[in-house]
Amino acid sequence: MKAILATTTATLALALAAPAFAQNAQADTDNETAQADASAIVVTGTLSEFGAIKSDTPIVEVARSISIETQQDFVIKGAQSLDDALTYTAGVTAEPFGFSTRGDFVQVRGLDAPEYRDNLQYLFGFYNNTRQDLYTLEQVEVLKGPASVLYGAGAPGGILNVVTKRPHGESEGQLRVDYGSFDRKQIATDINVAIPGAEEEAQFRFVGLYRDADSQIEEVSDNKLVLAPSFTARPASGTEITVLANYSDQESDTAHQFLPVTGTLLPAPGGQEIDPYVYHGAPGFNAYDTQSFALSLIVEQELSQAFSLEGIGRYMRSDAEYRQAWIAFAGNGVPRLDADGNGLWTYYLADNRSEQMAFDVRLRGEFDTGPIEHELLAGVQYQDVFTDSDTAYIFNGGVLNAFDPQYQNVLSVDEVRQAQGNGPRNFIDTTGYYISDTMTLGNLVATAGIRFDEVTNAVENGTTQEDDATSVSFGVLYRGPAGISPYASYAESFQPVVGIDTITNQQLKPQEGRQYEVGIKWQPRGVNALVTVAAFDIEISNLPNPNSLFGANSQQEGVSKVRGVEFEANALLGGLRLDANASYLDAEDPNGLPLSSISDWQASLFAMYDFAGALDGFSFGGGVRYVGGNESSGISALDGNLLTYRVDGRTVGDLSAGYDFGPFELRVTARNVTDEDYFSVCLVRGDCFPGERRSINGSLAFNF
Repeated sequence: MKAILATTTATLALALAAPAFAQNAQADTDNETAQADASAIVVTGTLSEFGAIKSDTPIVEVARSISIETQQDFVIKGAQSLDDALTYTAGVTAEPFGFSTRGDFVQVRGLDAPEYRDNLQYLFGFYNNTRQDLYTLEQVEVLKGPASVLYGAGAPGGILNVVTKRPHGESEGQLRVDYGSFDRKQIATDINVAIPGAEEEAQFRFVGLYRDADSQIEEVSDNKLVLAPSFTARPASGTEITVLANYSDQESDTAHQFLPVTGTLLPAPGGQEIDPYVYHGAPGFNAYDTQSFALSLIVEQELSQAFSLEGIGRYMRSDAEYRQAWIAFAGNGVPRLDADGNGLWTYYLADNRSEQMAFDVRLRGEFDTGPIEHELLAGVQYQDVFTDSDTAYIFNGGVLNAFDPQYQNVLSVDEVRQAQGNGPRNFIDTTGYYISDTMTLGNLVATAGIRFDEVTNAVENGTTQEDDATSVSFGVLYRGPAGISPYASYAESFQPVVGIDTITNQQLKPQEGRQYEVGIKWQPRGVNALVTVAAFDIEISNLPNPNSLFGANSQQEGVSKVRGVEFEANALLGGLRLDANASYLDAEDPNGLPLSSISDWQASLFAMYDFAGALDGFSFGGGVRYVGGNESSGISALDGNLLTYRVDGRTVGDLSAGYDFGPFELRVTARNVTDEDYFSVCLVRGDCFPGERRSINGSLAFNF
């Protein structure tokens, strides 16, 4: 393993030593040239009106930390999921619960990140939706820190916004086939047609995918069908209408086995160990099958030279049938297995569904007031979400031996359904009004925004809770000499908490977050590169009280703090592509303990070289990812003392090689090339989550 890692590191060193192409002449220092240079960054991706900040302002002029992974990044880095796509992103914990088939659980700056698609929220709770597929996306964007001014209720760590492939003005297409580890077979196509005779007026695009695949966990499949047609029309000058549809059908099981800590992190009697890749579910019962349909409408209308109206609306319906059996939990620190490795099976069944109707409409104005240039955004965002979960639990459904699973006397689906009840039907209505202004005076760029939100949470035949919140944000950035731009910003967030404070007898207040961030963005003149260094301080209040706080005035006096530093560099130097990232987090919960499953140190380096001359068309590179150890703490059910489980850090290597010949693109990627065994986290409740094993994938694309 060390030899292979050494080979990977040596390969990166050789790539770093490769000569770069001659750089462009030094740019002028006036404001107009600085703006042109800022717009020229292509290696990091670009923002759009339906991107993370709802503006096409160049990243180098935004007083916030933003990371982007493009469609090209997905391909060359061998990413197969949203988790995979963000493993080379500073400040992001991409697989906090290891390898998964149920969904993506990305955390930003140590905190859960809500998931958006084209500015509208895409996921609501867990396990009621189909996982998004990278092949349908143009790019993935991470806006770090609170974002309530633009998006309303959300976590203070940041958001993920994915950008859907949309029709464009060129007729082209791709047919791609993949085959890889665990018998992963996939065929996909992406066809864009500019309608003959109306190239500027209408385009059609179709993205489709079919996958038949197993996974690193025995008995767990990962089959999927995606159909995503879209259409853009320009019926009049200054008017553009786009319709996006997406149907996804996934047949799978859960790769999260909730493996007992005994025999994984902790020694078992007799030295036995649990094979983390052996199936611990119930064959014939387990399933994670989902279907979703989304229909989006995007309208852009010019009103004058200075003002335009734009908006997106979406209807989405999702259904998920989730069934899983696992070895029962017994409390923090209480063994789940007896001396022979036997544990009681828990059976869980849930029929989940969600339905969303949402829109975000805004007026955009670009005008001057004297020497100050303005980009004004004033909008209203509305969302109506319905969720339902009908569940069943059977807590003593038989015995499974964790060291030698035999899957005997498995309960049937019908037997478990006899215990199923009607779960809570939840209705959430959210309305937000916001205004934001980006003002430019010479080399100074300032942004200020404010938003008012009203949120109603209602349970059918139960309680209704209404919350309101005001959020503000502001920032300032100076476009300094040599492409160096220092900045500072402040932002707020809120997240409703449903329930009654038993001390005050009032409804629980929303959790509130605030962030101070300072940083420097550097775009070297004449170089396609961007370097960002950011330091931040996040505080989350109105959390549950710490264990040591007795006789408090309320139940929500807990405060959590997350502080950190991030470094991110992206460069394209001739044929050499470089992505380098590093981050440090000091994250504490209200008890002063480290946040569960969050590593303090992370670092990564990815390099890819496109050869010229006799090797024209060939590319080769790879990456190294380091994630430090993490821990989970809680009060032991055995003795009442503090119990902590800690997993070690890991270093994982990836390789990528490709060859383009004519209309064909051939690429082979390997993730975790040394097949490093590791646990992403072991929770104090008693379960461990294995990481992603080595996976090798080959793809052949025909472009036409």
